[in-house]
Amino acid sequence: MEDGADGAKATLVLAHGAGAPMDSPFMNWWAAALAVRGLHVVRFEFPYMRQRRASGGRRPPDREPVLLETWRAAAGAWPGAAVGGKSMGGRIASMIADEAGASALVCLGYPFHAPGRPETPRIAHLRDLATPALIVQGTNDPFGRREEIESYELAPGISFAWVEGGNHDLERRGEAREAAWLASVEPVARFVIERTAEATA
Repeated sequence: MEDGADGAKATLVLAHGAGAPMDSPFMNWWAAALAVRGLHVVRFEFPYMRQRRASGGRRPPDREPVLLETWRAAAGAWPGAAVGGKSMGGRIASMIADEAGASALVCLGYPFHAPGRPETPRIAHLRDLATPALIVQGTNDPFGRREEIESYELAPGISFAWVEGGNHDLERRGEAREAAWLASVEPVARFVIERTAEATA
């Protein structure tokens, strides 16, 4: 699934999260909004989600090796593109970004740890990440709140766009969900375009 013109300023390959497909309202909104801002956005689905779409039944995510290989294949089809995704999709993208030679990494709500388990963060590979990264994170995300994340030792190329009061879907209570997304989409588009330009200079 693709949004944006082929002659766009940069390409971003974007993966869905664990529980919703590539054409969920969240993914549709972000793909369209980024396309309007000059990006070519490519979406794909992991095998379990394709099977779920075909059968109509719920399936758990594939094991990590399958997720990694699927991401490698998607990135390989768009060499030099930026990579990223929603939650799990972004986490797996972060694990293959360096080897894929991605120009940039964008994570929309990163699952730093399981809810209620801040003592076991999933950050080992983020300490040495070479790919420039932007993580859009709600300050009240149960998968990683701001005060927890700021205590981590992460690679210097990782930056954050904070959604004040935002949850794991980058939404704020009592506000239309698109309001918080609108505040974040411009920084994401600018980051991908600038990092892509630097990588191809």
